[in-house]
Amino acid sequence: MRNIQNYIEHTNLKATITSNDIEMLLSEAKENDIFGICVPPFWVKKAKRDIAKSGIQLITVIGFPLGYQMSQTKEAEALQAIKDGADELDLVLNISAVKSEMMWPKIEVAKLGKLAHENGKILKVIIETAYLTEQEIVDTCKICADAGADYVKTSTGFAPEGAKVDHVKLMRSVLPEHVGIKASGGIKSFQEAKDLIEAGADRIGTSSGHEICQESKT
Repeated sequence: MRNIQNYIEHTNLKATITSNDIEMLLSEAKENDIFGICVPPFWVKKAKRDIAKSGIQLITVIGFPLGYQMSQTKEAEALQAIKDGADELDLVLNISAVKSEMMWPKIEVAKLGKLAHENGKILKVIIETAYLTEQEIVDTCKICADAGADYVKTSTGFAPEGAKVDHVKLMRSVLPEHVGIKASGGIKSFQEAKDLIEAGADRIGTSSGHEICQESKT
């Protein structure tokens, strides 16, 4: 396993986030040499300015947190995020459409993937595993991979449950090698992060990035 900080997306998506929180998030990311920070769309421009030439990747969310916005709205949000300086986009899949067995989720991922890739950005798709059966997880992972997603992500962190080792193992068993997995939701300790990485996660989204990195050194 690589050093834990290379997996971490240090995250703050709370409704009460302030400019001071953005600065703290970035300060902790720099202190621990963390891969990236994940912030709400409103704060992307400031975060990009503050990151400057540090090399830290800037991630934001699209269609957050429920994912049932119209695709045109998500496209506009993604374009604005790219304009403001985001390196990676975490798109919340339309679970409502998934549950309705529609083709729309695949079309939406393909559209947003094309948009991201044309601008040299990464697209991660949040499938919200807490709301899906195991078969739906399998089917949804295949949809995301076929439509061009770079990563499939477990959770927004707003669902009743977050990342689970068993779900990550299941996702890894059906996703092609070139599609990564981002485990996110409720990851608070180094051991939890380590278990998820060993299960197949390539990224860890967590609001406890600083604490996990510090714990890994003990």
